[in-house]
Amino acid sequence: MNTALFPELTVNGELVPHTLIAAEAQNHHAPRGKPGIAWRKAANAIAIRTLLLQEARARGVAAPPAELGPGRFETEEEALIRGLLDTAVAVEPPTEAEIHAEWARDPCRFRSPPLWEVSHILIACDPRDANAARAARTRAADLAARAAADPRGFAGLAAAHSDCGSKSSGGALGQIRPGDTVPEFESALRGLAEGMVTPDPVPTRHGWHVIRMDAVAAGMPLPYAAARPRIAEALEKAAWSRAAKALVRQLAAGAQISGADLEPV
Repeated sequence: MNTALFPELTVNGELVPHTLIAAEAQNHHAPRGKPGIAWRKAANAIAIRTLLLQEARARGVAAPPAELGPGRFETEEEALIRGLLDTAVAVEPPTEAEIHAEWARDPCRFRSPPLWEVSHILIACDPRDANAARAARTRAADLAARAAADPRGFAGLAAAHSDCGSKSSGGALGQIRPGDTVPEFESALRGLAEGMVTPDPVPTRHGWHVIRMDAVAAGMPLPYAAARPRIAEALEKAAWSRAAKALVRQLAAGAQISGADLEPV
């Protein structure tokens, strides 16, 4: 292995296995043909993780793995890092003046959720079946082109071709709010103006969708009292993040590290 591109990582004398960095590197983007950049990003991430684990053990942190979901638990190392951060990172809640100043900076940023009235055509398939997914996309793309050419004929196309029960009402799904649909479907809705049809089919776990935005009711600006809890939570999270980064900088400043620079790439 080229040690210039993929150097050994040691943190306070602890040698980190190459396999651990290689596994982490898969989670980091790098330009084509430059694997050293992904390795550097991974080494930095692992170095930070190692510093936090070393500090947690030095402090004698005890944190049993928490349940993340049904049958899903933290690893022992994840629990240790969480326990350390719970102990070492503390922030004061934002003051009323800080919350109000953030709201007053641009009150229109804080709105009630939008309301969408939507119709769609579903060409169902199992996304894990490559051949079926490819054939379904071809059918959906043809329907998207036909719908774009004749938007008024959308209901007829849905009635004739959709695999969703909404075909009996011309594909109409009624009114939808954020969180009512799968993320991919909602993301497509956010890019549609009233009367628009998605130019390309939208993939979800159910298959391929051709979506028409029938009507949009934009969210209304919220009064301060309604927006206040959301702003307070966001300010506290931002303060916690800054404090956590400060802890990492403090640990790194007092550590002996080779093979990572803990600087953004």
